Amino acid sequence: MSVDPGATSTPLAVGATPPALGATPPTVTPRGPAEQGTTTTPRVPAGPSPTDPPHRPTVTARGSADASPTDLASGPVETAGTNAAGNGVGVDKTVGVGVRHRRLPRLLRERTFRRYWSAQTVSYFGDEVSTLALPLLAVLVTDAGPAQMGYLTAALLAPNLFFSLLAGAWVDRLPHKRRIMILSDLGRAVLLATIPAAYLLDLLTLTQLYAVAFAMGTLAVLFEVARGPLFVSVVRRQDYVEANTLLNGARAMSFVAGPSIGGLLVQLLSAPIALVTDALSYVWSAYFLGRIRPTEPPPARGRGLGIAEGLRFIARTPMMRATVLGTTTLNLFNFMFSALFVLYATRELHLSPGLLGAVLGAGAVGGLFGAAITGRLTRRLGIGPTMVAGFVLFPAPLLLVPLAGGPKPVVLGMLFAAEFLCAVGVMLLDIVTNSVQTALTPGSLLARASGVRRTINYGIRPIGALAGGALGAAIGVREALWIATAGALTGALWVFFSPARRLRDLPEPAAG
Repeated sequence: MSVDPGATSTPLAVGATPPALGATPPTVTPRGPAEQGTTTTPRVPAGPSPTDPPHRPTVTARGSADASPTDLASGPVETAGTNAAGNGVGVDKTVGVGVRHRRLPRLLRERTFRRYWSAQTVSYFGDEVSTLALPLLAVLVTDAGPAQMGYLTAALLAPNLFFSLLAGAWVDRLPHKRRIMILSDLGRAVLLATIPAAYLLDLLTLTQLYAVAFAMGTLAVLFEVARGPLFVSVVRRQDYVEANTLLNGARAMSFVAGPSIGGLLVQLLSAPIALVTDALSYVWSAYFLGRIRPTEPPPARGRGLGIAEGLRFIARTPMMRATVLGTTTLNLFNFMFSALFVLYATRELHLSPGLLGAVLGAGAVGGLFGAAITGRLTRRLGIGPTMVAGFVLFPAPLLLVPLAGGPKPVVLGMLFAAEFLCAVGVMLLDIVTNSVQTALTPGSLLARASGVRRTINYGIRPIGALAGGALGAAIGVREALWIATAGALTGALWVFFSPARRLRDLPEPAAG
């Protein structure tokens, strides 16, 4: 699982995406909170993605043309507050307070956030199908080996290294970040659709998979750097943790059901045809994003692209620097793990796609548990200690994977335990790191700071994937997994020996 913001799936599910770590898989584009400035998503995804935020409710009168039938229950809900820039968010008279709506979390009773959340949720479920289908396609259809699996993962993630800085600087100067996200979703839907088309025509090759992965990774960069500014324009500052909890809760639910659905679809329809599900999820995500109208932050001013400003901000802010270095270390070793996991599970543990998906889906219930307890832990222990706990609990359970052996029930039990505990850890990491990174960043630097984080955190991922493939080919897959899981634990040291460990509440924005 990758950490970043969004949103990353779990590493067991082929290295999805954690936290700003926010929620995204090396073989699937992160769409979630996983960038989180951390590890989550490559959807992630993710992605921990601790840099990908929610959104602020707009003022829409009940009964307007924009309202959907479920938005027009009895009586409006009024909420007011301030966004990250300190501006009044206004009153959101969007959802009725019928009995059904009173049972919804407060933010989901606000139409704008509900649609934003719906876009992310449908994407998470689609990505879980691709998290299994794409690497299985490479292994089972094109007979890819360890090195080729590393190349495929690297192709998806390399654009983060090449384009994130430029994309962040460019997006900060555009007035309509939401449009960039919609176009990126539609472009990725078209790219994914070319894979089943080529398969049906008997034209599918590894070269096409590499090209599609690289193009999807490029569009994912544009989507993710635009998401930070949109998040703070829709979510009030005091709601960052709650909003990230809801987003990551949806991601956790996709971890539970997604692998089982993905494994079943791959077994019934074949991996290429199963990818159509993810293509459709991108279309639905674009639809929901098209139905929100938040007041987006104004374009950044100044001469040039201002890339250096984002770099200086990360380097000079101790807490931001520590979280970025910690998630970078975690991502390096986690993606070494992710590049080899499907190969290890199918060829050395002899698990079928359906069985693998079922076990990972069941174990991913831990993500729901992690999302449910994160708010309570931050209130009881504080933001900093909860973040450190996430840095440890995310990678530590993966030590059970190379340990797995013996009768098949024992192997399945060890994989289940690793997935469950890892899913708990990634939720702690993604939710808290995303919230801290968003709170620390001035509004005028959100896209550029996100671009810098992605360059570092996601740029390290193809290096990890290539290193994992090379190490697996050189010393064996199981041995390489031991090194990857042990190395990932060292990421916690950066945060433990930093001011972030002592945080009780969300920090104030640092000087730009």
